[in-house]
Amino acid sequence: MEDELHQALTTVGPRLRALRKEREITLADLSEATGISESTLSRLESGGRKPTLELLLPLAKVHGVPLDELVGAPATGDPRIHLRPIKRHGRTFIPLTRRAGGIQAFKQIIPPAHGPQVPTPQTHEGYEWLYVLSGRVRLILGEQDLELKAGEAAEFDTHVPHWMGAAGTEPAEMLCLFGTQGERAHVRATS
Repeated sequence: MEDELHQALTTVGPRLRALRKEREITLADLSEATGISESTLSRLESGGRKPTLELLLPLAKVHGVPLDELVGAPATGDPRIHLRPIKRHGRTFIPLTRRAGGIQAFKQIIPPAHGPQVPTPQTHEGYEWLYVLSGRVRLILGEQDLELKAGEAAEFDTHVPHWMGAAGTEPAEMLCLFGTQGERAHVRATS
């Protein structure tokens, strides 16, 4: 780690000089634009002065480059999420959150029913919010027998007996937010 830091700091000077030359800016012009003395700028470029955040921020602003580019910061990593689907009772659950506790998000794919379905409502701790992405979902919630189509959402306390299944001949896909301790998902529109 210390070697990487040392390497990054030693390459700042040449980077600063290259940017200034590329933009055809003199040390005097750069000093006037940043408020940093010409001698300090010269020592930064030659490696005689250690770069600090107070010096680098105005230089990045004047040159119009992000600070991480100015210091040659390493890439922050792969932003892709590698999801591992879970298959349970013929359904596919794709976790969309990776942390324990709090509200959990899943994409759920429910295969179409082959023959008549016998709902078996369940209860448990928590609160659930779901949004149908495609297909149709049959939701038994207490005494209610509801059908939700793509673009519709439902929110309910999981202490109420509930069951979900595909309502039709096509699979149903939905996003589910689940809070174990009764956390509610509040969706607000802003204007």
